[in-house]
Amino acid sequence: MIKGELQMIKVSKDRLVFGAILLVLIAVGEIVLHLLHVPAWPAFFIMIFFFVGHMDMKQVPAMLVGGPFGILNIIAVKIVVGLLMGLGLAQFTSILIYILFFVFLIIVLGEGIPVLFNNYAFMAFLFTATYMKTPEPANPFVLVAIMVVGGGIFVFCIQSIVKFLGKLAAAKAA
Repeated sequence: MIKGELQMIKVSKDRLVFGAILLVLIAVGEIVLHLLHVPAWPAFFIMIFFFVGHMDMKQVPAMLVGGPFGILNIIAVKIVVGLLMGLGLAQFTSILIYILFFVFLIIVLGEGIPVLFNNYAFMAFLFTATYMKTPEPANPFVLVAIMVVGGGIFVFCIQSIVKFLGKLAAAKAA
């Protein structure tokens, strides 16, 4: 409330149209992946990363490479934790060592190999680690395929929606 009056939130027509088209895209993606009996979250991760990254196309390679790299680290963590536990370390300590090492690599190699060692990789790794505790998790390679193909399709479609709305606005202005 400002000066005792309720202020109306103004939403542009373009945002409403974009939102409506995006909802259709999300629904179609969710339905298709559901029918394929695979989780949709990896594709939606890329969509969310894309929006968080202000739809900067320069960031897409880091998302589409770093995210899958993070997912595949779930395989490496199982191997390393198994080896460390075989040396007598507790599971918690072994997992902590792996996470610290992974973060260290992101910090040290992030400038040299930013497409691989980035925040997208770490976020995907953390979420995958939680997801793998669900009753019937999908194979990590399936998750990677969903992330790359589905996420790539989402990015392409979102960019197409933006371009389409830009052309409509230009035609309307002319």
